[in-house]
Amino acid sequence: MKEPKEAPKKKLNNPFSAYAHYSGMALQMIAIIGVGTFIGYQLDEYYETEKPLFTVGFSLVSVLIAIFVIIRQLLSNSKKDT
Repeated sequence: MKEPKEAPKKKLNNPFSAYAHYSGMALQMIAIIGVGTFIGYQLDEYYETEKPLFTVGFSLVSVLIAIFVIIRQLLSNSKKDT
């Protein structure tokens, strides 16, 4: 009996496809950081703080979240390629 063939794995062979993929990841990072900073800014405005503590805190946390999300996506993509 013949063994079933595996489906070909989808790779980013086309340079434009790879460019679009990684550009999307960069836009995702920008969006996460932008939303976090905006929330911190709005909290600073609402609570009328002297120093922008919420803005700084939320922007730092959003940068860490963005890095975590991107690393997970990169690891996921590398596992799919192997």
